[in-house]
Amino acid sequence: MTPLEVALLLFVLACAVTTALLRDVLGAIIAFAAYSLGVAIVWVILRAPDVGLTEAAVGAGVVTVLFLLTIAKTVRPPGEDLLVSVDWPALGVAAVLVGALLTTLGALPRVGADTTPVATSAVTEYYLANAYPETGVENAVTAVLAAYRGFDTLGEAVVVYAAIVGILVVLRREVAI
Repeated sequence: MTPLEVALLLFVLACAVTTALLRDVLGAIIAFAAYSLGVAIVWVILRAPDVGLTEAAVGAGVVTVLFLLTIAKTVRPPGEDLLVSVDWPALGVAAVLVGALLTTLGALPRVGADTTPVATSAVTEYYLANAYPETGVENAVTAVLAAYRGFDTLGEAVVVYAAIVGILVVLRREVAI
């Protein structure tokens, strides 16, 4: 992993821990938005820009706006601590799980390597050989997203569109009141 990737993973982890430990709702929302944006960048680095875009739009955008609208309607009781106490057994279980998952990282191929199972699969070879003749689209990724996985892409677009419409409906009600 490159230093940039390590820094990004540490940033995402720090944002997740901060979100879990902060008792200040506004601070937790900001940390969650930063976490979601970091995860979106991770998806882009993993060469899944469509998933990254959806994560950025829904996770860092729409959800953050909904959370901010929610806290605008609520009041924090004065005198509360900003940090919660740590549940050490739960933290221990989470650390063991993360440690077990980290042991599998060495078995994963490098991102974009020619020897990955996806790069050498019959499905990938089929898409690369037939994308243009079957769809007329010159870019193989666009052909897969628009033609072969058209319903999936349409579903993602509907989710993002519905989230934006929901935000606009909530904002319109906020303005009208």
